[in-house]
Amino acid sequence: MRKGILTIAAVGLLTTGGLTACSDDSGSGSANSAKTPKIGVILPDSKSSVRWETADRRFLEEAFKAAGVQSDIQNAQNDKTAFQTIADQMITGGVTVLMIVNLDSGTGKAVLDKAKSQGVATIDYDRLTLGGSAQYYVSFDNETVGKLQGEGLSKCLTEKGAKNPVVAYLNGSPTDNNATLFKNGYDSVLKPKFDAKEYVKGPEDAVPAWDNAQAATIFEQQLTKANGKIDGVLAANDGLGNAAISILKKNKLNGKVPVTGQDASTEGLQNILAGDQCMTVYKAVREEAKAASDLAIALAKGEKKDTGQTVKDPEGNRDVPSVLLTPKAITKETVKDVIADGYVTKEEVCTAAYAKFCAEAGIS
Repeated sequence: MRKGILTIAAVGLLTTGGLTACSDDSGSGSANSAKTPKIGVILPDSKSSVRWETADRRFLEEAFKAAGVQSDIQNAQNDKTAFQTIADQMITGGVTVLMIVNLDSGTGKAVLDKAKSQGVATIDYDRLTLGGSAQYYVSFDNETVGKLQGEGLSKCLTEKGAKNPVVAYLNGSPTDNNATLFKNGYDSVLKPKFDAKEYVKGPEDAVPAWDNAQAATIFEQQLTKANGKIDGVLAANDGLGNAAISILKKNKLNGKVPVTGQDASTEGLQNILAGDQCMTVYKAVREEAKAASDLAIALAKGEKKDTGQTVKDPEGNRDVPSVLLTPKAITKETVKDVIADGYVTKEEVCTAAYAKFCAEAGIS
């Protein structure tokens, strides 16, 4: 990992590997050190973002294998019934730690509470389960993610010389707490501009289940509603951004209307290089997976670690021990940093159609 591209956002937390370990004397919801350590992971889907299968699965598997710990990683494919069934099978199958990326807080809470009742330790990965009982939460500073998106869009609008631009929102899934945090972040940048009448608030919609096909339909409706007058799109991730770009292309507006994103997906990076996407937010999943796997491995051995940081769960009225990592804004000039970090490869990004753009961006 290149130095400087990502830092821990907790005061006093030096490195994930340096978390303070102590024996677990609580006996509640923690793995039994007498059991063979086995970690279960439930990923949410493979459609909302390619990261779950291409990055998270890979990095988690590598971490567990390196530690010599058994693991079982499955994907619920956005099916709440399947999510619960997988959890039940993992608990019955003897996992000592269960790590989940919830589909919604209700389903996540039910799974976490059942695991706790069976003496299985739990971790919320990437998404906090509101009202849940996870012993740890590992993610990025998601309000900062949104703030970077708002700042990025504002910068791109300025560079295009936009006057009183109409800005549309494509928010993430209403059942994902992260989507709320992202919106808090970009609202902190854009709402003052709306209030000051520097920008005009355009259509705004949440996209159910982060579904990219629905996002395209929703954005086409937004564009029609605005009589084609949309000057910027705050899209909550690269998938939603690409959906908006597909409609802009149909209307010969791509490259003229700045669009944001998140996840630094191959597609998102290619859109940036081609000039169709303004920016994305890079979240170094390798570091997120490392932080979560370190905690999971410790729990599997009957240990607890002090993260030095907590996040407030407003529904559960509790402070959840957490590790939050710092995201990074990516523009055309810094796409090469994502490749240098090994998140994607030059070969994946710089295909024949994008070779010229890669060369222009200094990717060699």
